[in-house]
Amino acid sequence: MATIEHSVIVSASPERVFELLHRVEDFADYSDLILSIDMLGDNRYRWHVRAVGMDWSFDVEVTEISPPYVLAWESLDGVRNQGRYQLRAVPEGTEVSLTLQYEIRNRLMEKAVNRAARPLVGKVSRQILERVEARLNE
Repeated sequence: MATIEHSVIVSASPERVFELLHRVEDFADYSDLILSIDMLGDNRYRWHVRAVGMDWSFDVEVTEISPPYVLAWESLDGVRNQGRYQLRAVPEGTEVSLTLQYEIRNRLMEKAVNRAARPLVGKVSRQILERVEARLNE
């Protein structure tokens, strides 16, 4: 599995940041690449994403919720992936670290996605966290 990591400081407490990150269905409001997220129940969600010129859908289950420090998930189908937000209090607010692992089984698609994945995940992560911070400062 390929691994992508991204970290940023958000000027708010871990509790306030976690409160927004925990609302997974709102992530579609935080990134231009996430078309929509449907709640399926039991901490399961269907993500619809537009990346590398294609629409991707996959079901995800939140696997760990430890407020206000950890939110983790893994895919149930579609693009195999798992991710984890780790929050840590720092003097400036909260350090939010994202670790995302993914695997694509089609070799042609894998090459295209691997070239684009780091900048795309970085962009999505930046958008999400910038918009979370903006919402916290409203």
